[in-house]
Amino acid sequence: MTKQPTAMFELLPVDSIVLDLKNPRIAKWLEIYEGAPSPEQIELALRSGGGQDDVGGPSYQSLKQSIQTNKGIIHPIIVNREADGKLIVIEGNTRTHIYRELRASDPKGPWNSIPSMVYDQLPLETIDAIRLQAHLVGTREWDPYSKAKYLNLLRNNEHLTFSQLVDFCGGDKREVQNYIEAYNDMEEYYRPILGSDQDFDPSRFSAFVEVQRPRVTEALLKAKFTKTDFSEWVHTQKISPLATVRKLPQILQNDKAKAIFLKSGAQEAIKVLDVPTPESALQDATLEQLARELCKRISAIQYGDLQKLRSRKESPEISVVFDARDALRDLCQDIGYDVE
Repeated sequence: MTKQPTAMFELLPVDSIVLDLKNPRIAKWLEIYEGAPSPEQIELALRSGGGQDDVGGPSYQSLKQSIQTNKGIIHPIIVNREADGKLIVIEGNTRTHIYRELRASDPKGPWNSIPSMVYDQLPLETIDAIRLQAHLVGTREWDPYSKAKYLNLLRNNEHLTFSQLVDFCGGDKREVQNYIEAYNDMEEYYRPILGSDQDFDPSRFSAFVEVQRPRVTEALLKAKFTKTDFSEWVHTQKISPLATVRKLPQILQNDKAKAIFLKSGAQEAIKVLDVPTPESALQDATLEQLARELCKRISAIQYGDLQKLRSRKESPEISVVFDARDALRDLCQDIGYDVE
């Protein structure tokens, strides 16, 4: 039977650790430089590589802010001590580099040593297995509803400020606030309409996050619907898939689409709104081409045209512009950029 490698916990001086510049996350960025990369080049590579220690983790800046707020890391980095005594990071390049940055700006802080799990002379196949588990499998994250429930507890029971919550978990104030409000809406409007707690479906949480968008809330009010009505639509799957919540402003403004929605659901109602374009070139354009053209069109808007748009901001065609804004913001967040 093969003996499993064991690790010892140590507080390692950050200067004694060598970053793993061959790590696949950053190697592709460092290969463009000749010779040994500078600290600045390594930082750029870590940021460009996503700046995440785990799949789906926080951005580089959010992670740095969280570490600074917590005065350290929660999960130790993983290090391999080679035969010559060299200490190579297997998992935790970003966190080690952040410690060095924080030490430079805050010499009196607890940044001289970093919590580490240290292995001795691991074979390459074991190192690869650790990397795969850390970056391709990752830790099991909480589902969004559970995250929101905990954020609500910290905010309303422990009385943490929004700034503290953002510092601890990353993201931005708007996102944290939307999560908390979505959690409370589920408890106040969705849970009471169910036959029993057995029917409560936390996977519907994303719909309640979407309804926090001011445009969606205003559309409900103008059409004289309530969040209880909205909860019924979610429960009876008139809103399915859940992302179609974003289409509610357009649906509720269109009498025909609204009638179809109340009878058959959002997917059928959207068919009334989606008018196919005869321009196949537009349909076949890449995301990059569409984004470039959109930027050009927006930059070329004249003042008079802008005034006309302002006067028609409640119209369906302007609603599509807001839908595009929301979709682009979500895409940027999914890619890994912080969006204020």
